[in-house]
Amino acid sequence: MILTAHRTNKNPVFEWWRSVDRVMVSLFIVLLLAGMVLSMAASPNASAKLGISNPFYFFSRHFTFVAMGVTGAIIVSLMSPTNARRIGVLALLGSIIALMLIPFIGTEVKGATRWIRFAGLSLQPSEFAKPGFIVFAAWMFAHRKRDIRFPGMAFVLGLYLLLIMLLIRQPDFGQSFLLTVIFGAMFFYAGLSAAWIIGLGLSAMVAGVGAYFALPHVQSRIQRFLDPEGSDTYQTDKALEAIANGGIFGQGPGGGEVSRRLPDAHTDFIFALAVEEFGFILSFLLIAVLAALVFQAFRKALRLHDHFAQMAVAGLATMIGVQTVINLAVNLNMVPPKGMTLPFISSGGSSMLAMSFSVGLILAFTRRRPGFYGYGDT
Repeated sequence: MILTAHRTNKNPVFEWWRSVDRVMVSLFIVLLLAGMVLSMAASPNASAKLGISNPFYFFSRHFTFVAMGVTGAIIVSLMSPTNARRIGVLALLGSIIALMLIPFIGTEVKGATRWIRFAGLSLQPSEFAKPGFIVFAAWMFAHRKRDIRFPGMAFVLGLYLLLIMLLIRQPDFGQSFLLTVIFGAMFFYAGLSAAWIIGLGLSAMVAGVGAYFALPHVQSRIQRFLDPEGSDTYQTDKALEAIANGGIFGQGPGGGEVSRRLPDAHTDFIFALAVEEFGFILSFLLIAVLAALVFQAFRKALRLHDHFAQMAVAGLATMIGVQTVINLAVNLNMVPPKGMTLPFISSGGSSMLAMSFSVGLILAFTRRRPGFYGYGDT
């Protein structure tokens, strides 16, 4: 009787909970909680370095963005696939306009102009451009599959080049690299020929070499990475020291001596803090949860019948997975620093909102609806 009542209940909350991917929701919540714990551990030192009297200033800020992100993710997940696609494209258009305006109204931080201050908050438009680009590319490729004469490939290529131009102008080589990987992945998911994929890969390599010689910012970072002697490698050195100091079980919450001297321990290098204070085992579990979220998204995408939803979910999962790998590689000094956050974990309002928005899109595109999955699939 109770089961029947639940099935016939048309309350939107019950309908949402019945149709949404509960595994994805659970993994999302676990990651957000882990991020808040690490933010609380990093906040006192980060506040003290900047002379902020409130030791939990960054934790309070992080909590605010988590609350906003969860709210936004739920709202987006309640949308139909068509409306979710529309909101994704609108996010892309808004990001492009903001990126165009950044040279005139943006705020410069550490030599790069990537942020716009609005209502007391600093927003980074490039963070929202990534999920928006994925949704737009999936839409164009899906349309092209229905009508081979539709110039969807040209639209996606033109938009990619526009975004790359806007990102390099900031400059933001890290986001440019990530967008390029996403761009190539979307071409692969669309089922284009190997010749296209190889051509895109070679073009990206040529562009990378050109960026090295044409952009002093890129050249300086790569040279410092390849020849650290005489260069300022304080952050990466301290990150590696903190990781080595963590051991199996860590030094305990607040016990990280090395991470206290790490300037960006609450943002780009939060993984180093996690290892030092909570140890290798818990840090490995954190990465395992991130990997499980990406795997679950791919698993759902493979079972979808709608070509657009398949590509959009796979693209969003790729974005989360690749950004995670880049952040970990920076913490382990395997690649030059790129100013990229660990998804759902690092402090960073724009990243938190954009990643939560991405999860909301995944949930919207993978909700159980008639005809969306094969018989018996969930």
